[in-house]
Amino acid sequence: MVLSRLVVTGFDFHAIRSEFRLREDFSEQALAEAEAAVDRHVGERADRTDIEFVTIDPPGSMDLDQAVHIEKHATGFVVHYAIADVGAIVVPDGALDTETRERGQTYYLPDGSVPLHPRMLSEGSASLLPNELRPAALWRIDLDSDAEPVAWSVVRATVRSIARLDYAGVQADVDAGTPHPSIAALAEFGALRAQSALRRGSIDITLPEQEVVGSGDSWRIELQRRTDVDSWNAEVSLLTGMCAARIMIGAGVGLLRTLPPASDDALTAMRKTAEMLDIDWPDGASAGTVLAGLESDAPETLAMMTEATGLLRGADYAAFDGELPSLTEHSGIAAPYAHVTAPLRRLSDRFATEICLAVVAEVDIPSWARAALPDLPAVMRASDSTASKVDRACIDLTEAMVLSGRVGEKFGALVLRGAEGKRDAEVFLHDPIVIGKCTGAPPEGEKVTVRLTIADTDSRRIEFAYDSQ
Repeated sequence: MVLSRLVVTGFDFHAIRSEFRLREDFSEQALAEAEAAVDRHVGERADRTDIEFVTIDPPGSMDLDQAVHIEKHATGFVVHYAIADVGAIVVPDGALDTETRERGQTYYLPDGSVPLHPRMLSEGSASLLPNELRPAALWRIDLDSDAEPVAWSVVRATVRSIARLDYAGVQADVDAGTPHPSIAALAEFGALRAQSALRRGSIDITLPEQEVVGSGDSWRIELQRRTDVDSWNAEVSLLTGMCAARIMIGAGVGLLRTLPPASDDALTAMRKTAEMLDIDWPDGASAGTVLAGLESDAPETLAMMTEATGLLRGADYAAFDGELPSLTEHSGIAAPYAHVTAPLRRLSDRFATEICLAVVAEVDIPSWARAALPDLPAVMRASDSTASKVDRACIDLTEAMVLSGRVGEKFGALVLRGAEGKRDAEVFLHDPIVIGKCTGAPPEGEKVTVRLTIADTDSRRIEFAYDSQ
Protein backbone atom coordinates (compact mmCIF):
# COMPACT_ATOMS: atom_id res chain seq x y z
CA MET A 1 0.00 0.00 0.00
CA VAL A 2 1.18 3.49 -0.73
CA LEU A 3 0.52 6.85 0.84
CA SER A 4 -2.85 8.17 -0.34
CA ARG A 5 -6.32 8.66 1.00
CA LEU A 6 -6.83 5.60 3.12
CA VAL A 7 -10.21 4.44 4.39
CA VAL A 8 -10.31 1.38 6.61
CA THR A 9 -13.59 -0.05 7.85
CA GLY A 10 -13.79 -1.88 11.16
CA PHE A 11 -10.25 -1.48 12.44
CA ASP A 12 -8.91 0.45 15.43
CA PHE A 13 -6.05 2.92 15.10
CA HIS A 14 -6.13 3.98 18.75
CA ALA A 15 -2.64 2.58 19.41
CA ILE A 16 -1.19 4.94 16.81
CA ARG A 17 -2.96 7.88 18.41
CA SER A 18 -1.42 6.91 21.73
CA GLU A 19 2.04 6.31 20.30
CA PHE A 20 2.21 9.78 18.78
CA ARG A 21 0.38 11.44 21.67
CA LEU A 22 -2.44 12.72 19.51
CA ARG A 23 -5.12 13.95 21.85
CA GLU A 24 -8.65 15.03 21.12
CA ASP A 25 -9.21 16.87 24.39
CA PHE A 26 -8.44 20.53 25.05
CA SER A 27 -7.95 22.37 28.31
CA GLU A 28 -10.97 23.87 30.03
CA GLN A 29 -9.62 27.35 29.27
CA ALA A 30 -9.24 26.60 25.56
CA LEU A 31 -12.73 25.09 25.39
CA ALA A 32 -14.16 28.13 27.15
CA GLU A 33 -12.51 30.43 24.62
CA ALA A 34 -13.86 28.34 21.74
CA GLU A 35 -17.35 28.40 23.25
CA ALA A 36 -17.25 32.17 23.75
CA ALA A 37 -15.52 32.98 20.44
CA VAL A 38 -16.74 36.18 18.80
CA ASP A 39 -15.76 38.02 15.65
CA ARG A 40 -13.41 40.83 16.66
CA HIS A 41 -13.86 42.48 13.23
CA VAL A 42 -17.63 42.27 12.92
CA GLY A 43 -18.05 45.99 12.21
CA GLU A 44 -15.42 46.04 9.48
CA ARG A 45 -16.86 43.41 7.21
CA ALA A 46 -18.35 43.78 3.76
CA ASP A 47 -21.70 42.05 3.41
CA ARG A 48 -21.22 39.55 0.59
CA THR A 49 -24.18 37.33 1.29
CA ASP A 50 -25.22 38.19 -2.27
CA ILE A 51 -22.62 35.71 -3.56
CA GLU A 52 -24.08 32.19 -3.67
CA PHE A 53 -21.14 30.22 -2.33
CA VAL A 54 -20.97 26.43 -2.17
CA THR A 55 -18.53 24.11 -0.43
CA ILE A 56 -17.03 20.97 -2.00
CA ASP A 57 -15.62 18.42 0.43
CA PRO A 58 -15.64 14.67 1.13
CA PRO A 59 -19.03 13.36 2.29
CA GLY A 60 -19.68 14.01 5.96
CA SER A 61 -16.99 16.68 6.35
CA MET A 62 -17.86 19.34 8.90
CA ASP A 63 -14.64 21.38 9.15
CA LEU A 64 -15.34 23.46 6.06
CA ASP A 65 -12.56 26.00 5.48
CA GLN A 66 -13.46 27.05 1.95
CA ALA A 67 -16.48 28.11 -0.07
CA VAL A 68 -16.29 28.92 -3.76
CA HIS A 69 -18.13 30.77 -6.52
CA ILE A 70 -16.78 30.90 -10.09
CA GLU A 71 -18.22 33.04 -12.84
CA LYS A 72 -17.23 33.07 -16.50
CA HIS A 73 -17.59 36.29 -18.46
CA ALA A 74 -16.63 37.58 -21.89
CA THR A 75 -12.92 38.02 -21.17
CA GLY A 76 -12.22 35.36 -18.58
CA PHE A 77 -13.26 34.30 -15.08
CA VAL A 78 -13.91 35.75 -11.64
CA VAL A 79 -13.22 33.47 -8.68
CA HIS A 80 -14.60 34.35 -5.27
CA TYR A 81 -13.10 32.14 -2.58
CA ALA A 82 -14.23 32.51 1.02
CA ILE A 83 -11.88 31.19 3.71
CA ALA A 84 -12.96 30.76 7.33
CA ASP A 85 -11.61 33.80 9.21
CA VAL A 86 -10.04 31.98 12.13
CA GLY A 87 -7.74 34.89 12.90
CA ALA A 88 -10.77 36.98 13.84
CA ILE A 89 -12.06 34.59 16.49
CA VAL A 90 -9.01 32.99 18.12
CA VAL A 91 -7.78 35.27 20.91
CA PRO A 92 -4.08 36.09 20.36
CA ASP A 93 -1.85 34.56 23.06
CA GLY A 94 -4.88 32.97 24.73
CA ALA A 95 -5.21 29.38 25.87
CA LEU A 96 -6.64 28.20 22.54
CA ASP A 97 -3.95 30.01 20.56
CA THR A 98 -1.29 28.36 22.72
CA GLU A 99 -2.72 24.87 22.27
CA THR A 100 -3.08 25.21 18.51
CA ARG A 101 0.57 26.24 18.30
CA GLU A 102 1.44 23.02 20.12
CA ARG A 103 -0.59 20.92 17.67
CA GLY A 104 0.23 22.63 14.38
CA GLN A 105 -2.45 20.91 12.32
CA THR A 106 -5.32 18.46 12.24
CA TYR A 107 -4.14 14.87 12.00
CA TYR A 108 -6.10 12.45 9.83
CA LEU A 109 -6.26 8.72 10.45
CA PRO A 110 -8.42 6.16 8.64
CA ASP A 111 -10.86 6.04 11.56
CA GLY A 112 -11.18 9.79 12.12
CA SER A 113 -9.33 13.02 12.77
CA VAL A 114 -7.57 14.65 15.71
CA PRO A 115 -8.47 18.32 15.28
CA LEU A 116 -6.37 21.46 15.49
CA HIS A 117 -9.28 23.35 17.08
CA PRO A 118 -12.12 22.17 19.33
CA ARG A 119 -14.87 20.69 17.17
CA MET A 120 -17.41 23.19 18.49
CA LEU A 121 -15.38 25.76 16.56
CA SER A 122 -13.86 23.87 13.63
CA GLU A 123 -17.05 21.93 12.88
CA GLY A 124 -19.45 24.52 14.26
CA SER A 125 -19.20 28.26 14.78
CA ALA A 126 -16.24 28.88 12.43
CA SER A 127 -17.04 26.29 9.76
CA LEU A 128 -18.60 27.51 6.51
CA LEU A 129 -21.66 25.32 6.96
CA PRO A 130 -24.60 25.93 4.65
CA ASN A 131 -27.22 28.59 5.42
CA GLU A 132 -25.13 30.16 8.20
CA LEU A 133 -23.67 33.67 8.34
CA ARG A 134 -19.92 33.33 8.78
CA PRO A 135 -16.89 35.64 9.01
CA ALA A 136 -14.53 35.01 6.10
CA ALA A 137 -11.40 36.23 4.42
CA LEU A 138 -12.86 36.72 0.95
CA TRP A 139 -10.52 36.43 -2.02
CA ARG A 140 -11.45 37.83 -5.42
CA ILE A 141 -9.24 36.69 -8.28
CA ASP A 142 -9.77 37.98 -11.82
CA LEU A 143 -8.44 35.79 -14.60
CA ASP A 144 -8.08 36.13 -18.37
CA SER A 145 -9.50 33.75 -20.95
CA ASP A 146 -6.63 31.29 -20.34
CA ALA A 147 -7.44 31.33 -16.60
CA GLU A 148 -4.24 33.22 -15.77
CA PRO A 149 -4.64 35.67 -12.88
CA VAL A 150 -4.53 39.36 -13.73
CA ALA A 151 -5.70 40.88 -10.41
CA TRP A 152 -6.38 39.67 -6.88
CA SER A 153 -7.42 40.99 -3.50
CA VAL A 154 -8.65 39.78 -0.12
CA VAL A 155 -10.99 41.51 2.34
CA ARG A 156 -12.91 40.64 5.47
CA ALA A 157 -16.52 39.82 4.66
CA THR A 158 -19.63 38.13 5.92
CA VAL A 159 -20.65 35.24 3.68
CA ARG A 160 -23.21 32.47 3.53
CA SER A 161 -22.83 29.15 1.78
CA ILE A 162 -26.02 27.91 0.14
CA ALA A 163 -25.04 24.25 -0.31
CA ARG A 164 -22.64 21.65 1.00
CA LEU A 165 -21.57 19.52 -1.97
CA ASP A 166 -19.27 16.51 -2.29
CA TYR A 167 -16.92 15.48 -5.07
CA ALA A 168 -18.88 12.53 -6.40
CA GLY A 169 -22.15 14.48 -6.45
CA VAL A 170 -20.61 17.44 -8.26
CA GLN A 171 -18.93 15.09 -10.74
CA ALA A 172 -22.24 13.38 -11.45
CA ASP A 173 -23.89 16.75 -12.05
CA VAL A 174 -21.08 17.86 -14.37
CA ASP A 175 -21.25 14.59 -16.30
CA ALA A 176 -25.01 15.03 -16.66
CA GLY A 177 -24.57 18.57 -17.92
CA THR A 178 -26.35 20.06 -14.89
CA PRO A 179 -23.63 21.57 -12.67
CA HIS A 180 -24.63 23.77 -9.75
CA PRO A 181 -24.91 27.36 -11.07
CA SER A 182 -22.34 28.62 -8.56
CA ILE A 183 -19.67 26.37 -10.07
CA ALA A 184 -20.92 25.97 -13.65
CA ALA A 185 -17.54 27.29 -14.85
CA LEU A 186 -15.47 25.01 -12.59
CA ALA A 187 -14.74 22.37 -15.23
CA GLU A 188 -13.46 24.86 -17.80
CA PHE A 189 -11.54 26.82 -15.17
CA GLY A 190 -10.00 23.65 -13.72
CA ALA A 191 -8.90 22.30 -17.09
CA LEU A 192 -7.27 25.60 -18.04
CA ARG A 193 -5.49 25.83 -14.68
CA ALA A 194 -4.21 22.25 -15.11
CA GLN A 195 -2.78 23.23 -18.49
CA SER A 196 -1.19 26.28 -16.89
CA ALA A 197 0.40 24.04 -14.25
CA LEU A 198 2.00 21.82 -16.90
CA ARG A 199 3.31 24.86 -18.77
CA ARG A 200 4.92 26.07 -15.56
CA GLY A 201 6.49 22.65 -14.97
CA SER A 202 4.52 21.69 -11.87
CA ILE A 203 4.33 18.16 -10.46
CA ASP A 204 1.00 16.85 -9.20
CA ILE A 205 1.12 13.59 -7.27
CA THR A 206 -2.45 12.37 -7.55
CA LEU A 207 -3.45 9.19 -5.75
CA PRO A 208 -6.86 7.51 -5.64
CA GLU A 209 -8.58 6.64 -2.42
CA GLN A 210 -7.72 3.17 -1.18
CA GLU A 211 -10.50 1.58 0.80
CA VAL A 212 -9.77 -1.49 2.90
CA VAL A 213 -12.90 -3.51 3.61
CA GLY A 214 -13.65 -6.85 5.21
CA SER A 215 -14.06 -9.81 2.89
CA GLY A 216 -15.11 -12.86 4.88
CA ASP A 217 -12.27 -13.66 7.25
CA SER A 218 -9.80 -11.46 5.39
CA TRP A 219 -9.45 -7.95 3.99
CA ARG A 220 -9.27 -6.55 0.48
CA ILE A 221 -8.22 -3.23 -1.06
CA GLU A 222 -10.54 -1.37 -3.41
CA LEU A 223 -9.29 1.58 -5.44
CA GLN A 224 -11.58 4.54 -6.03
CA ARG A 225 -10.72 6.85 -8.91
CA ARG A 226 -10.13 10.47 -7.97
CA THR A 227 -12.74 12.63 -9.63
CA ASP A 228 -11.92 15.44 -12.04
CA VAL A 229 -13.83 17.72 -9.66
CA ASP A 230 -11.31 16.93 -6.93
CA SER A 231 -8.49 18.18 -9.16
CA TRP A 232 -10.42 21.22 -10.38
CA ASN A 233 -11.32 22.23 -6.85
CA ALA A 234 -7.69 21.86 -5.78
CA GLU A 235 -6.72 24.31 -8.53
CA VAL A 236 -8.79 27.01 -6.79
CA SER A 237 -6.81 26.55 -3.60
CA LEU A 238 -3.46 26.44 -5.40
CA LEU A 239 -4.30 29.61 -7.33
CA THR A 240 -5.20 31.41 -4.12
CA GLY A 241 -1.98 30.30 -2.45
CA MET A 242 0.06 31.62 -5.37
CA CYS A 243 -1.69 34.99 -5.20
CA ALA A 244 -1.10 35.14 -1.44
CA ALA A 245 2.61 34.46 -1.96
CA ARG A 246 2.87 37.30 -4.45
CA ILE A 247 1.18 39.66 -1.99
CA MET A 248 3.60 38.78 0.79
CA ILE A 249 6.68 38.83 -1.44
CA GLY A 250 5.63 42.25 -2.70
CA ALA A 251 5.28 43.49 0.87
CA GLY A 252 8.53 41.88 2.04
CA VAL A 253 6.87 40.09 4.94
CA GLY A 254 5.17 36.74 5.23
CA LEU A 255 5.36 32.95 5.35
CA LEU A 256 5.96 30.88 2.23
CA ARG A 257 5.80 27.17 1.53
CA THR A 258 8.99 26.34 -0.37
CA LEU A 259 10.48 23.36 -2.17
CA PRO A 260 13.88 23.14 -3.90
CA PRO A 261 14.13 21.71 -7.43
CA ALA A 262 14.12 17.94 -7.75
CA SER A 263 17.54 16.33 -7.68
CA ASP A 264 18.97 14.57 -10.73
CA ASP A 265 19.09 11.35 -8.70
CA ALA A 266 15.35 11.55 -7.98
CA LEU A 267 14.55 12.11 -11.65
CA THR A 268 16.80 9.21 -12.65
CA ALA A 269 15.10 6.92 -10.13
CA MET A 270 11.69 7.95 -11.38
CA ARG A 271 12.65 7.26 -15.00
CA LYS A 272 13.95 3.83 -13.98
CA THR A 273 10.69 3.07 -12.19
CA ALA A 274 8.68 4.14 -15.24
CA GLU A 275 10.72 1.78 -17.42
CA MET A 276 10.20 -1.13 -15.03
CA LEU A 277 6.46 -0.46 -14.91
CA ASP A 278 6.23 -0.16 -18.72
CA ILE A 279 5.10 3.45 -18.42
CA ASP A 280 5.92 5.50 -21.50
CA TRP A 281 8.10 8.58 -20.99
CA PRO A 282 8.27 10.47 -24.31
CA ASP A 283 11.44 12.35 -25.19
CA GLY A 284 11.34 15.86 -23.83
CA ALA A 285 8.34 15.23 -21.57
CA SER A 286 8.55 16.62 -18.05
CA ALA A 287 7.95 14.50 -14.98
CA GLY A 288 4.74 16.44 -14.34
CA THR A 289 3.46 15.70 -17.85
CA VAL A 290 4.15 11.96 -17.47
CA LEU A 291 2.37 11.84 -14.11
CA ALA A 292 -0.60 13.84 -15.41
CA GLY A 293 -1.12 11.28 -18.18
CA LEU A 294 -1.43 8.24 -15.91
CA GLU A 295 -4.64 6.45 -15.02
CA SER A 296 -5.10 7.33 -11.36
CA ASP A 297 -6.70 4.02 -10.34
CA ALA A 298 -4.12 1.71 -11.95
CA PRO A 299 -1.83 -0.20 -9.56
CA GLU A 300 1.21 0.80 -11.64
CA THR A 301 0.29 4.44 -11.17
CA LEU A 302 0.36 4.03 -7.40
CA ALA A 303 3.89 2.68 -7.57
CA MET A 304 4.94 5.46 -9.93
CA MET A 305 3.41 8.15 -7.75
CA THR A 306 5.16 6.71 -4.71
CA GLU A 307 8.49 6.99 -6.50
CA ALA A 308 7.57 10.52 -7.60
CA THR A 309 7.40 11.69 -4.00
CA GLY A 310 11.20 11.68 -4.18
CA LEU A 311 10.91 14.70 -6.47
CA LEU A 312 9.27 16.69 -3.68
CA ARG A 313 11.81 16.20 -0.90
CA GLY A 314 12.93 19.22 1.06
CA ALA A 315 9.62 21.03 1.48
CA ASP A 316 9.90 23.76 4.08
CA TYR A 317 8.42 26.99 5.42
CA ALA A 318 10.24 30.30 4.97
CA ALA A 319 9.31 33.21 7.23
CA PHE A 320 10.64 36.66 6.35
CA ASP A 321 10.26 40.24 7.47
CA GLY A 322 12.41 42.52 5.38
CA GLU A 323 14.92 40.51 3.37
CA LEU A 324 13.40 37.81 1.17
CA PRO A 325 14.51 34.20 1.75
CA SER A 326 17.02 32.72 -0.68
CA LEU A 327 14.35 30.30 -1.93
CA THR A 328 10.88 31.71 -2.59
CA GLU A 329 9.53 29.11 -5.03
CA HIS A 330 7.78 25.80 -4.53
CA SER A 331 9.15 23.62 -7.32
CA GLY A 332 6.21 21.21 -7.16
CA ILE A 333 3.90 24.08 -8.04
CA ALA A 334 6.57 25.86 -10.10
CA ALA A 335 5.75 29.21 -8.52
CA PRO A 336 5.92 31.02 -5.18
CA TYR A 337 3.21 29.61 -2.94
CA ALA A 338 1.75 30.07 0.54
CA HIS A 339 -0.71 28.19 2.70
CA VAL A 340 -3.80 30.35 3.32
CA THR A 341 -6.83 28.20 2.49
CA ALA A 342 -7.15 25.77 5.43
CA PRO A 343 -6.95 27.75 8.70
CA LEU A 344 -9.31 25.41 10.54
CA ARG A 345 -6.93 22.53 9.89
CA ARG A 346 -3.48 24.10 9.58
CA LEU A 347 -1.97 26.66 11.96
CA SER A 348 0.18 28.62 9.51
CA ASP A 349 -2.77 29.68 7.35
CA ARG A 350 -4.22 31.89 10.08
CA PHE A 351 -1.09 34.02 10.25
CA ALA A 352 -0.40 34.19 6.51
CA THR A 353 -4.00 35.20 5.85
CA GLU A 354 -3.80 37.95 8.45
CA ILE A 355 -0.71 39.37 6.77
CA CYS A 356 -2.38 39.34 3.34
CA LEU A 357 -5.49 41.08 4.72
CA ALA A 358 -3.37 43.84 6.28
CA VAL A 359 -1.16 44.35 3.21
CA VAL A 360 -4.13 44.60 0.85
CA ALA A 361 -5.97 46.97 3.21
CA GLU A 362 -2.77 49.03 3.60
CA VAL A 363 -2.92 48.87 7.39
CA ASP A 364 -0.40 47.71 9.95
CA ILE A 365 0.03 43.97 10.27
CA PRO A 366 -1.26 42.93 13.72
CA SER A 367 1.60 42.54 16.16
CA TRP A 368 0.46 39.03 17.14
CA ALA A 369 0.76 37.83 13.54
CA ARG A 370 4.09 39.50 12.87
CA ALA A 371 5.66 38.41 16.14
CA ALA A 372 4.79 34.76 15.47
CA LEU A 373 6.56 34.58 12.10
CA PRO A 374 10.02 33.50 13.34
CA ASP A 375 8.55 30.56 15.28
CA LEU A 376 6.08 29.24 12.72
CA PRO A 377 8.47 27.35 10.42
CA ALA A 378 9.73 25.16 13.26
CA VAL A 379 6.19 24.53 14.54
CA MET A 380 4.97 23.52 11.09
CA ARG A 381 8.03 21.38 10.35
CA ALA A 382 7.45 19.45 13.55
CA SER A 383 3.75 18.93 12.91
CA ASP A 384 4.38 17.93 9.28
CA SER A 385 6.94 15.40 10.49
CA THR A 386 4.44 13.96 12.95
CA ALA A 387 1.72 13.84 10.28
CA SER A 388 4.06 11.99 7.94
CA LYS A 389 4.98 9.46 10.63
CA VAL A 390 1.31 8.96 11.52
CA ASP A 391 0.47 8.38 7.85
CA ARG A 392 3.30 5.86 7.53
CA ALA A 393 2.26 4.05 10.72
CA CYS A 394 -1.35 3.79 9.50
CA ILE A 395 -0.22 2.41 6.16
CA ASP A 396 2.16 -0.07 7.78
CA LEU A 397 -0.56 -1.28 10.13
CA THR A 398 -3.05 -1.61 7.31
CA GLU A 399 -0.60 -3.55 5.14
CA ALA A 400 0.07 -5.95 8.00
CA MET A 401 -3.66 -6.27 8.62
CA VAL A 402 -4.47 -6.99 4.96
CA LEU A 403 -1.75 -9.66 4.79
CA SER A 404 -2.29 -11.18 8.22
CA GLY A 405 -3.12 -14.87 8.00
CA ARG A 406 -1.36 -15.17 4.64
CA VAL A 407 2.20 -15.81 5.84
CA GLY A 408 3.73 -18.52 3.68
CA GLU A 409 1.70 -17.61 0.57
CA LYS A 410 3.43 -16.75 -2.68
CA PHE A 411 2.77 -13.60 -4.71
CA GLY A 412 3.81 -12.22 -8.05
CA ALA A 413 5.89 -9.06 -7.62
CA LEU A 414 7.98 -6.53 -9.49
CA VAL A 415 11.40 -5.73 -7.98
CA LEU A 416 11.51 -1.94 -7.76
CA ARG A 417 14.93 -1.82 -6.10
CA GLY A 418 17.60 -4.45 -5.72
CA ALA A 419 19.42 -5.14 -2.47
CA GLU A 420 22.32 -2.82 -1.72
CA GLY A 421 24.67 -3.31 1.21
CA LYS A 422 22.57 -3.88 4.31
CA ARG A 423 19.42 -2.59 2.60
CA ASP A 424 16.98 -5.27 1.43
CA ALA A 425 15.33 -5.19 -1.95
CA GLU A 426 11.92 -3.57 -2.43
CA VAL A 427 9.07 -5.27 -4.27
CA PHE A 428 5.72 -4.10 -5.59
CA LEU A 429 2.65 -6.33 -5.49
CA HIS A 430 -0.42 -5.70 -7.64
CA ASP A 431 -2.77 -7.74 -5.47
CA PRO A 432 -2.89 -6.74 -2.71
CA ILE A 433 -1.34 -3.39 -3.60
CA VAL A 434 1.67 -3.13 -1.31
CA ILE A 435 5.32 -2.19 -1.47
CA GLY A 436 7.50 -4.12 0.94
CA LYS A 437 11.00 -5.25 1.80
CA CYS A 438 12.24 -8.51 0.35
CA THR A 439 15.19 -10.65 1.41
CA GLY A 440 17.09 -12.97 -0.90
CA ALA A 441 18.44 -10.32 -3.34
CA PRO A 442 15.86 -10.56 -6.16
CA PRO A 443 17.04 -9.02 -9.47
CA GLU A 444 16.04 -5.37 -9.90
CA GLY A 445 13.49 -4.69 -12.60
CA GLU A 446 12.41 -8.32 -12.87
CA LYS A 447 9.01 -9.88 -12.24
CA VAL A 448 9.48 -12.57 -9.63
CA THR A 449 7.59 -14.77 -7.23
CA VAL A 450 8.05 -13.93 -3.55
CA ARG A 451 6.84 -15.55 -0.35
CA LEU A 452 5.33 -13.61 2.53
CA THR A 453 7.39 -14.29 5.63
CA ILE A 454 6.19 -11.63 8.09
CA ALA A 455 2.83 -9.88 8.53
CA ASP A 456 2.72 -8.67 12.11
CA THR A 457 0.14 -6.09 13.18
CA ASP A 458 1.82 -5.49 16.55
CA SER A 459 5.10 -4.33 14.99
CA ARG A 460 3.33 -3.05 11.84
CA ARG A 461 5.81 -5.00 9.73
CA ILE A 462 5.61 -7.00 6.53
CA GLU A 463 8.44 -8.77 4.73
CA PHE A 464 8.83 -11.05 1.73
CA ALA A 465 11.51 -13.53 0.70
CA TYR A 466 12.81 -14.43 -2.74
CA ASP A 467 14.26 -17.81 -3.57
CA SER A 468 15.92 -18.00 -6.99
CA GLN A 469 15.53 -21.76 -6.88
